[in-house]
Amino acid sequence: MNNLFGARRNHLTSLKELRSEKISGNKKEEKHKDIECPSCKNEYNRALLKSKLYVCPNCNYHLPISARRRVVQLVDYSTFQEQKANLSSGNPIGFPEYENKLKAGRERTGNNDAIITGVGKINGYKAEIIVLDGKFMMGSMGTVVGEKFTLAVEYAMKNNLPVVAVSASGGARMQEGMFSLMQMAKTSAVIEKFSEKGGLFISVLTHPTMGGVSASFAMLGDIILAEPQALIGFAGPRVIEQTIKEKLPNGFQRSEFQEKHGFVDRIVQREELKDVIGTLLGLHKKDGNSNGSL
Repeated sequence: MNNLFGARRNHLTSLKELRSEKISGNKKEEKHKDIECPSCKNEYNRALLKSKLYVCPNCNYHLPISARRRVVQLVDYSTFQEQKANLSSGNPIGFPEYENKLKAGRERTGNNDAIITGVGKINGYKAEIIVLDGKFMMGSMGTVVGEKFTLAVEYAMKNNLPVVAVSASGGARMQEGMFSLMQMAKTSAVIEKFSEKGGLFISVLTHPTMGGVSASFAMLGDIILAEPQALIGFAGPRVIEQTIKEKLPNGFQRSEFQEKHGFVDRIVQREELKDVIGTLLGLHKKDGNSNGSL
C-alpha cells in the first residue's frame, strides 16, 4: 500500500513540475505559436484569431479569453477606470501550496486575483463593470472575488449605475474552505439589495460558469445573456450522470439548453455582445443618463 501511495505521489510531483515548466516557459515562443481550436482542431494564426475576437472562423467555438481582453472588447476605448486592483488573497485556512497557486495565477494574468472591477462606458453608457478571469485558478470565487464584487455593486448603488458582470468560473475556491462558500451568500445579498433599490444587473455567462458562481450572483441578473455553447450549471454533467445513473440529453447544461428552458434570456455572439449590452443600457436610461434604474 505504501508503494502504491508513493508511486502516486511521485506521479503528481512530476505533473506539478511539468506544469511549472509550461508556465515559466519561453513566452516569446508562445506568443507566436498557432492556436488550435478545442472544438474542430483547426489551427489559426494568433493575429487572425485576435481579429475574430478569439472565435473560431470554422466552427464558431468561442475560445476562453482573459478578463483584461474582455474589458478591451466590451468597454469604450480609454474609459475604463479600475477599482481595488491591489486587493489580494491570503491563506485563511493554511491550505498547502495555496500561496504558490496564487503566485502562478498572478504571473499568468497580471491580476492579483480572479476578478477585475471598474467603471467604464459601453457604447457611451456608463456602467460598473465586473469580469471574472478564468485563467486565474479557473476564475474560482474566494474572499477577494466576493469582496471586490460586493464593493463594486455597492459603488454602483451609491453612484446610481447599472452593473454588467461577465462570469467565467469553475465555482467556489476550495483552498479557502468555508470562507469561499460564504461569498455565495455575500454576493447574493448585495445583488438583492441592489435590486430593491431598482438597479439594473446584466449578467453575462461564458464558458464555463459553474458551481458556487452559477449558484449565486451569476444567475441573479435582471437580464441574463450567454455566449454560444457555454457550459452553465452547478455540478458537471458527468457527476450528475454518475449520481442519477441515467444518460443526460444532448447539449445538457449548454447555453442553448438553458435558453430553451428559461434560464438564459438570449444567446449572443461575441462580436455582437458590446452592441447588445449597449442597447440594453440605453433602453434603461433615465433623464438622458444610463443609471441602471428599472
